[in-house]
Amino acid sequence: MTAGLQGDRGMPGDDLRWWRPYCSPGPVEVFHVALVPHSGREAAAWTLLDTEERRRCRRFLYPAPRRQFVLSRAALRAVLCVALGCDNGELTFEFSRYGKPIPLVGGDRVALHCNISHSGSHGLVALSHRGRVGVDVEERRPRKNLEDLVETVFGPEERALLARLQGKRWLDTFLALWTAKEALAKAWGMGLRTDFSTFQVPSEMLRGERTGLFRCPRISNATWRLEDIGCDDLAAAVAYEEDREAGREF
Repeated sequence: MTAGLQGDRGMPGDDLRWWRPYCSPGPVEVFHVALVPHSGREAAAWTLLDTEERRRCRRFLYPAPRRQFVLSRAALRAVLCVALGCDNGELTFEFSRYGKPIPLVGGDRVALHCNISHSGSHGLVALSHRGRVGVDVEERRPRKNLEDLVETVFGPEERALLARLQGKRWLDTFLALWTAKEALAKAWGMGLRTDFSTFQVPSEMLRGERTGLFRCPRISNATWRLEDIGCDDLAAAVAYEEDREAGREF
């Protein structure tokens, strides 16, 4: 997919490109976005942003969050332009009630769903032509006070699993569970406004599988496929609709 970006629709060429295909679970394409400091990439990314995105960028007080926003949002624009066959100037966004971006071309909604996530030096962009999608990523590094979150964000089976683990296995499992739940919440369009303790990841994933089906009629009438797409450097998950729920958008 990215091969056509060089010199196409005003996008940066190979020497500056900071996004690349990462994986393709089911109907979803996921791209990795490198968020390391790089003046050339950051300058190229800035040229792709619209007026409102530049305004948002200027509100960041510190360089790292500003860089994450610029590079992630520009990468989202780049992959959307290729997927939709449009120029960057035609691409705009509206936002759902809880801030999830919805792409527009020439002011009209398109049959493409997207989501974006970043953590440290890693970002992920997910695209789906079939239905809603959510993606989440977390760098694999120790964090302070994660133990304090266990009782408030995990259900009983998830807490029992974590209680049997220690050290790196505990951290990796915590991050796998967290990214899975966050991906689902983002697919629903609610993100961190969701009470994570009210649902659990599919039982097959608690047993060590990397994918499972999720159903929770109290939250959504759709059937969701949840996949662990983490690697050595990052924990990550993507959630997408297996059976679509008639046009609902939070």
